[in-house]
Amino acid sequence: MYYTYILYSTLRNRYYIGCSSDLENRIKTHNTNHRGFTGHTGDWIIVWKEVFSTRSEAIFRENQIKKWKSRKMVEKLINSAGS
Repeated sequence: MYYTYILYSTLRNRYYIGCSSDLENRIKTHNTNHRGFTGHTGDWIIVWKEVFSTRSEAIFRENQIKKWKSRKMVEKLINSAGS
């Protein structure tokens, strides 16, 4: 199983879009003190996820969402899914 997911940080008031085969571990990594975009806040929570059978499908969906470049569209997706 592969997941495309959206995380939200209250401190940053930002969303992060990614994909992983180990969602639980990946979220733990996002919430550690590291140098990446999600580092240093430690408050990232999953607000949306979608499951795929292949890695390529998950990556395709991740890129599709990122291409929107629209917070409004991301929030619409989150709200419509009820995840």
